[in-house]
Amino acid sequence: MKKKTSIGSWLQGLVVVLVVAVLALYLSQKARQRGAAAVPSATAVVQPSASTPSAPQHPIAQAAVPAAASTAPLPPLDGSDEAVANALVALAGNGHVRDLLVSKQLVARIVATIDTLPRRALGTLMLPAHPPEGAFATAEADGRITIAAQNNDRYTPYIEVMKKVDPAALVAWYAHAYPLFQQAYQDLGYPHGYFNDRLIEVIDDLLAAPELAQPALLQRVKSHYAFVDSSLESLSAGQKLLLRTGSANEALIKAKLRAIRAILIGTRLPASGRSVP
Repeated sequence: MKKKTSIGSWLQGLVVVLVVAVLALYLSQKARQRGAAAVPSATAVVQPSASTPSAPQHPIAQAAVPAAASTAPLPPLDGSDEAVANALVALAGNGHVRDLLVSKQLVARIVATIDTLPRRALGTLMLPAHPPEGAFATAEADGRITIAAQNNDRYTPYIEVMKKVDPAALVAWYAHAYPLFQQAYQDLGYPHGYFNDRLIEVIDDLLAAPELAQPALLQRVKSHYAFVDSSLESLSAGQKLLLRTGSANEALIKAKLRAIRAILIGTRLPASGRSVP
């Protein structure tokens, strides 16, 4: 988080998971170099997968999607931007979503962003959505620096989109469009990887983020802020970004992620929040 002009940012997650889902977790992350733009390629943020393919742990075919889910033919990955944007707008029921999305290489950007979240450092990213308005805000009292309460409001447009998206409809669309996500993941540098396994791994990492009773203390480290508590600063990039959205937003995002995960692994999520077959 840099103190000055905000240039890059994140969709923390998750909700990500699929764009809209990843719309709610879009957190403010300042570019490491002032004036830097979104990276032109995602290959720099990944490490090639093992050369030996393994069976998927979470095959997309196990997702609990309606039998009537779409079977329409998919466009090629390099010609899918319009179809993907239209689908996301329909899922959110709000044309404003189109204004939030980056118009080019949407699936590749979603995949690259999701893949990076469990890492310790964000590195360079292909962002799927435009950053939230305004600059990262802090509050200081008695020499103690915390994230300002009004900072949470910057993410309201993304959170509102997330709340409107039905998890079952989102997963049904994702399952139908899965070949596009799988191809983008392989193109990212994982020729034998399975994107849905990575997605579940990312969701689980985000769900494991701590839930703080009080705002965490920050400290200035050169040109950015870091958590004073070393156990928080050592969390994954996605977990730290989730904490920075604020406790109320974190709770909303986690609830949506639990519902998405339950459907992805073939279970339903009752009102109690406990997954059942």
